[in-house]
Amino acid sequence: MKIFLIIFAIIFLFPFLLIAQDTQFDQSLAEKLKADDYGMRKFVIAFLFAGDRVSEYSTEERAEIQKGHMANITKLAEMEKLILAGPFFGNDAMRGIFVFDVDSKEEAEKLTNTDPAVIAGVLRMELKEWYGSAALMMIPEIHKKIQKTDF
Repeated sequence: MKIFLIIFAIIFLFPFLLIAQDTQFDQSLAEKLKADDYGMRKFVIAFLFAGDRVSEYSTEERAEIQKGHMANITKLAEMEKLILAGPFFGNDAMRGIFVFDVDSKEEAEKLTNTDPAVIAGVLRMELKEWYGSAALMMIPEIHKKIQKTDF
């Protein structure tokens, strides 16, 4: 009797479990997000570090550079090249992160070189290609729905 139940489960129930897993998959969303079969894709991450010229600027000048930095983040996000950005907590040398939707590190470098904080030497960036969930591409759309105040 046990063998019959096991065979029954394998033959009749196992296929339903496989079908249930497939109902979660959304082909059009995967294509829109440029996901591979694992739901992943390549991004370029920029790690932002404190630059070596911070001390050359007054508090007021640094505040203006920061305004330009934030405006540049907004511009890159509107271009749909910057998917995620934010600072790290604390006052360590590593200041923040950008995640770019670009094809190459060279393209990300061109974009980071438009940042007033990088131009001024207040920040410097190190770029790294990264393989992560394509779902990150949905962050800008979702963030707009939960952000009450602009920077």
